[in-house]
Amino acid sequence: MKEILGDVERWRARGERFALATVVATRRSAPRPIGSKLAVSESGEMAGSVSGGCVENDVYEHAKQVLAGDPPRLLTYGISDEMAFSLGLPCGGEIDVFVEEADPALVRRIRELVDRDERAVLFTVVEGDDLGARTLSTDDGDALRRGRSHLTDDGKVFADVFGPPPRLLVFGAVDTAEELCRLAKQLGWRTIVADARGKFATAERVPSADRMIVAWPEEVLAQVRPGSDTAVVVLTHDDKFDLPALKGALETDALYVGALGSRRNQARRRERLLDAGVPEEALGRIAGPCGLDIGAGSPAETAVSIMSEILAVRAGRAGGPLKQGHQRIHAEVG
Repeated sequence: MKEILGDVERWRARGERFALATVVATRRSAPRPIGSKLAVSESGEMAGSVSGGCVENDVYEHAKQVLAGDPPRLLTYGISDEMAFSLGLPCGGEIDVFVEEADPALVRRIRELVDRDERAVLFTVVEGDDLGARTLSTDDGDALRRGRSHLTDDGKVFADVFGPPPRLLVFGAVDTAEELCRLAKQLGWRTIVADARGKFATAERVPSADRMIVAWPEEVLAQVRPGSDTAVVVLTHDDKFDLPALKGALETDALYVGALGSRRNQARRRERLLDAGVPEEALGRIAGPCGLDIGAGSPAETAVSIMSEILAVRAGRAGGPLKQGHQRIHAEVG
């Protein structure tokens, strides 16, 4: 949505109606991810894309029909192998695109939420009764925790998730912290590094951090308030930092809580957390040692291992070899 908001705002300012076409599902390979949008104005201008060019002409015609008074509609397109190859895809796929006339007031409300970095979900009925009905929610925990746009389980309602990018909170301004932040930023995440040791927590040591906090873990967690959009990684290797950071993170809705360290150190840390009153069932949330088993050695390789596990957890995947998996390659979380 963000990439078309400027054009949509321009059309709205001059009183033009406009239609929105949204990719609500994909099967096999697809040129654009779920949630991608093409906007078509009453005067015929376009913004955005739902397929990289291969079905835009047809979607445009449907958008014009909707603007002329036709009801909203769900379209299905098969991307031929030849067409997919020309788009740089190894095989064809199928996409579902929902076309509707936009509600300017609702778009303005979403724009306000996005500008304030607030999270919301727009539920739209795309099949069956009440076709086109919309509900905007700012407190639907399940949809927001999933983090990305998706069809609900019955396939009849599209949950379009809006909000700021996911966050990575790293405790410990060490060399691996810089590599983690650098990698996370390439993926579009916001990065925060915290360390109570002022001589460690400097922009020179971790230049890729979007934010640096010099404070003890309890203060950091109170400031950052990790939620379902935040992964927490503890790299400090010191109980006076590790224990309060992990204990506090487990009391939040953080999507991931990871801790670096050997298996022996993890076992010792587990006992100390139990002694500190952390419930045993909560300790199961800790990924420790954190990361996927890729034989990482250097800080950069360790960062790849940890970030890969975070992405797998966020997508609800095990993180094993693709050739041994049975799910579709691209997680349908857009």
